[in-house]
Amino acid sequence: MQRVKLIVAYDGTNYCGWQIQSNGNTIEAEINHHLSELLGEEIRVIGASRTDSGVHAMGNVAVFDTNSHMPADKISYAMNTRLPSDIRIQKSEEVSLDFHPRFCDTRKTYEYKIWNNKFPNPCVRLYSLFYYWNLDEAKMQRAADYLVGTHDFTSFCTNRPEVSNRVRRIYSLEVKRQGDMITIRVTGSGFLYNMVRIIAGTLLRVGSGQMEPEEIPKILEAKDRERAGETARPEGLTLVEIEYL
Repeated sequence: MQRVKLIVAYDGTNYCGWQIQSNGNTIEAEINHHLSELLGEEIRVIGASRTDSGVHAMGNVAVFDTNSHMPADKISYAMNTRLPSDIRIQKSEEVSLDFHPRFCDTRKTYEYKIWNNKFPNPCVRLYSLFYYWNLDEAKMQRAADYLVGTHDFTSFCTNRPEVSNRVRRIYSLEVKRQGDMITIRVTGSGFLYNMVRIIAGTLLRVGSGQMEPEEIPKILEAKDRERAGETARPEGLTLVEIEYL
């Protein structure tokens, strides 16, 4: 028996997220199917991040156990000849049998991209949010600075009753513009459900003048989802990297 770790990149446009669902195809279902065919046994991967429908990834992590004698580092090559072109394994390697992708200390990095122009750009429409009104990225950064550190992020998550601890640590949160593309890049110890998209939606309010940066501490203190901005659309979000500490 060996445990194999995969680094997975995918374009989430045509999938109902990572986790297997009854209402459509998912990244996890595709990987399970092709791994099972490749290795000749039923495989069920465990993913580190259950990204939502339409969300992308450059470096999600998954593990699985197998009795196959195929070298772990060769599995990525074999899988990439089988998987659809919008899913690719970036690396495969053997890890210890006690390694679990969700129960280790990590630093996760996400990016949320916003195309800020009077007109949409069809070349980036699948990987960014189109936003018509002018955005002040300097004000967005001032607001973002208040979110860095360890906080209770109840105001910035979609409620899930099974999650009682909503304290998370954000190591860095940067807002940068390159031409008409604004990128929000956030690194943290972990993220609550929809947390990054709600942060993005809140920063959009700040950047468009609907909210002042100085309101962020009060929103955190309120622990009230209604105080923060909307949940930004999924296509602008990409899981960039999961670093295991």
